[in-house]
Amino acid sequence: MPLVKIEICQGKSVEHKKAILDGVHQALVSSLGIPDNDRFQRLYELPITNFEFPPDRSDDVTIIEITMFKGRTSKTKKALFQAIVNNLEKNPGINGHDIMIIIFEPPLENWGVRGGIPASEVDFGFKIDV
Repeated sequence: MPLVKIEICQGKSVEHKKAILDGVHQALVSSLGIPDNDRFQRLYELPITNFEFPPDRSDDVTIIEITMFKGRTSKTKKALFQAIVNNLEKNPGINGHDIMIIIFEPPLENWGVRGGIPASEVDFGFKIDV
């Protein structure tokens, strides 16, 4: 049940934005083993005047924040990072140097899900410790 927040510069096409959303989601499915229909994503477009980044980056700079259940191994997270970069390099063609990914992992008891039940008390039907 990862929550994804993506920030990009304003002015990209609908197809570009959809490719980012799809590429990130497919990486989550393949790397973490979450169900394909477990999709919680938000894409924010910022005016270039409100988005500062280093001069060695292009206006394709993409910041991806993933808040997910704690328990995935470093190896799994590394595979996730690589899958996201590979997917976004293929479509919509973002250079990997322009992609930054950050993972936040609040403890399960800090998630209120399925009607306010702590996630630590829910069987989600997929493994978290991968």
